[in-house]
Amino acid sequence: MNVLILCTGNSARSILLESIFNALGNGRIAAFSAGSQPTGRVHPAALAVLKKKRLPTKVLRSKSWDAFAEPSSPIMDTVITVCGNARNEICPIWPGAPLKAHWGVEDPVALTKSPVAAFEVAYAMLEARAKAWLSLDFERLDQIERQYHLTRIGESSLVM
Repeated sequence: MNVLILCTGNSARSILLESIFNALGNGRIAAFSAGSQPTGRVHPAALAVLKKKRLPTKVLRSKSWDAFAEPSSPIMDTVITVCGNARNEICPIWPGAPLKAHWGVEDPVALTKSPVAAFEVAYAMLEARAKAWLSLDFERLDQIERQYHLTRIGESSLVM
């Protein structure tokens, strides 16, 4: 299952979830991330949190969602937005009519009081949601059931 995680800057939250899915998915998910207005760099605090959690960081980069709209791009089964404001952004039409979900998380970059702690909180929320999705036998669910669970997970305030 190919999952595209979108955020405006593709420097923090989408990067975190991409890494979490690829690390915990055990080959069940191929996760990618992109942004509508990519910053061009992965936030150092996001990289620090991922390194602390011993997740790979070498292949992570900030990129435009245009990179996934090419004919040679992988077909996405699911598109998940993670920005608080991404729910209202107009997203491109993706080939294959993927499922869509919003798993909004507050922007840790905007919280300047304790940025490292904010990244830890964002990571914990995204990891809990990823684990909730991965705990399901989603390969056997039909599209309606998948959509239901993706939506419910995004509406929850899970933190494990």
